[in-house]
Amino acid sequence: MPLWERPGFLVRRLHQIHSAIFLEECKAFSITPVQYGLMTTLLQHSGSDQRTIGVEVGIDRTNVADVLERLAERGLVRRERSDRDRRSMNAFLTDEGRELVEKMYAGMVKAQQRLLEPLDPEYRSAFLAMLTQLVEGNNHYSRAELKADFKTRKRPRRGED
Repeated sequence: MPLWERPGFLVRRLHQIHSAIFLEECKAFSITPVQYGLMTTLLQHSGSDQRTIGVEVGIDRTNVADVLERLAERGLVRRERSDRDRRSMNAFLTDEGRELVEKMYAGMVKAQQRLLEPLDPEYRSAFLAMLTQLVEGNNHYSRAELKADFKTRKRPRRGED
């Protein structure tokens, strides 16, 4: 089967393209799509622990810790030991982190628009619905499962990826 007929190849390729577009639109901020996703999760769920963040963003706890460390080094995230479990670390956006998420919002939206631009406008919602269905239907295969409430999730608010 040729590569261009393989869904996995096409999904990986689309991910590469999205990352390139995002980095181009948001280059002034030196933030990756995963970092931005994590920061927008903290905007909604301030004080979350690494496991909770991983479930929200769909990355494993170890990668969450690495991303949080890089963001903390830049002063965008603050980490504290949990009062309930001293082994656990909770993360919070700093004022600088919140400000950066807001400043990046327009670039993130532009990146999303550019990604979908090749599709006719009437197909964009259907494409997103199909992607959601594929992610939801295959979520259990992931090393870092997302929460299973895709259908009840609200539309992203300002600052979300």
